[in-house]
Amino acid sequence: MVTIKDIATRLGIAPSTVSKGLNDANDISPELKKLVLDTAIEMGYVTKRMKKETRKRLCVFVENMQYEKPGDFGFDIILGFKQAAVRDNWEITVTPITPLLQMHDPYDRYMVKNSFHGGFLVGFALKDPWMTQLETTTIPTVLFDNYIKKNPNIAYVGTDSFEGIDLAIDHLTALGHTKIALLNGSPDSMVTVNRYDAYASSMQSHKLEIDENLVAYGYYVEESAKYHLPTLIENGATAILCGNDLLAVGVLRECERLHIKIPQELSVVGFDNLPIASEISPALTTINQDRIDLGRNSYAALYWLIAKVPISRSILRPRLIVRESTASPTPAAAKNK
Repeated sequence: MVTIKDIATRLGIAPSTVSKGLNDANDISPELKKLVLDTAIEMGYVTKRMKKETRKRLCVFVENMQYEKPGDFGFDIILGFKQAAVRDNWEITVTPITPLLQMHDPYDRYMVKNSFHGGFLVGFALKDPWMTQLETTTIPTVLFDNYIKKNPNIAYVGTDSFEGIDLAIDHLTALGHTKIALLNGSPDSMVTVNRYDAYASSMQSHKLEIDENLVAYGYYVEESAKYHLPTLIENGATAILCGNDLLAVGVLRECERLHIKIPQELSVVGFDNLPIASEISPALTTINQDRIDLGRNSYAALYWLIAKVPISRSILRPRLIVRESTASPTPAAAKNK
């Protein structure tokens, strides 16, 4: 069990200061209070006040996404959500979910049975049973990277794929690339559809040909890259834009196995800015989406839905981070394409 002393040790401050931060004392700064509370949540500490507030309950449902340890894509999203929600004394339950459970327990019934006031759904696929049920739910619900039309009780939260992909293609075309491939995730995912639409829109705006032979769909996992990389290279790609960092890491490792030099022979761009993006060699150029802010924004959207404000979409801006995996195509590489 995490104690006040544990938090104090982590932050290098006195236990009495931690106690003041947790109890909203007036003689420490708002910035220090925020740091104390955020750290307490990250470490799993529960205040006495939080224990008493058992009537205010929210649930985070997670499917098809790793979230349990730092570095997992979902970890920071859920952490940011908790950090924001705890300030309003909500009790947060994180529940891994499967399509089978969704079939046996309809969404509204599950929420009412467990006394949840609202839900945050992360990692769901378009064909999941609950996605259809959400079209008519009256329970305030926020979806990460998914959208339900015409229901004022549902909100979409995500990062602007169009701006992010456009930043990446701006960068690659400035380097001289024209044969830019897209290695995308599963077509059953709304974010996959968005990333393709963003790619097509940006390629058109840069007056580049959209060659469907340079578009591949797999899964958002590293292993998927090896099945598609050879074909994309054979079809002339000098740069590959990946739907997430795990796919990009898979491309880098497969290129190493095949003795393809990065970035001299092939440039690679990811999407997410996971910790591994800066740790791998060569370090990965990627589109950053701030996952802590995504979590906080998701809670903010849910807060307003509960307050009967019909939020539709809340989208964060991405940022391009240029590292070592992109460069101008060499004359030899361009000639071979």
